[in-house]
Order: sequence, then structure tokens, then C-alpha cells
Amino acid sequence: MASRQRRREIKEHTPAARALADLIGATNTHDFDRVSPLLAPDVVYHFTDETVRGRAAAREYFERTWHTVRDEEYGIEDVEWLVSSDATAVASYCFVWRGIIDGLPRSGSGRATNVFVRAAENRWLLAHEHLSPEPGAT
Repeated sequence: MASRQRRREIKEHTPAARALADLIGATNTHDFDRVSPLLAPDVVYHFTDETVRGRAAAREYFERTWHTVRDEEYGIEDVEWLVSSDATAVASYCFVWRGIIDGLPRSGSGRATNVFVRAAENRWLLAHEHLSPEPGAT
């Protein structure tokens, strides 16, 4: 457990960790033009209900979700950096969301894994995200 905690603390202030924080912040604006520059052109998302490939498909998915889930707030906790090198970083975390669907408050949670790659000008971009329900969730 101590090494796991140390891994979290060491990685909190890295450029990849800042990229993750920026991605969550941009997602919560509900403006894909703010999300898009943080994604690799060939980004792959494995959502719980669909796989999308590329920025254009990601835009369609995000905008459809924001239309369905009004006032969505997305957050992360328990971030653990599993891999961190000069070119790649992998984070695992728990996600939580809440919003309004069909006029009723809804919420959910699950687990995620994100893969970031370092691109030109030392920018870190999301190359892959995999979301899954929490174990035992129905």
C-alpha cells in the first residue's frame, strides 16, 4: 500500500497529470472544441456502451451524451499512475458523474484507464480511454 500511495504522490504534478486535469476540466465545459485539442487525432474511447475512434467520432459521442445528460458533472478520484515515461503515461482512476436525464437527477460511477502520449511541442494528448462499470454494478 505504501508504494501505491508513493506512486500517486510522485506523479501528481507531472505534465501527464496536468493533461488529465485539463481533460476533465474541458469535458465539464460541454464544449468539444475545448476537449478536441487534448486528444490524439486517432484517439480510441471504449465507453461502457460503444467504442469510438478518432476525434470526429468522439465529438459525435460527447455531444450526444451532453444532449442526453443535461448539466452533467464528471469527476475523478483515486488516480493511480501505472506507467510514466518520457513518451507515455497510463492512469487508472474511479470516475463519478451526475446530471439530469429526462428531467430526473441521475448519477453513476465506474473505473477508467487513460493512456497519454507525448506529442509535438511537449504536449500530452489522450490516446485511449477505457471506461467500465464498478465490479458488481448492474
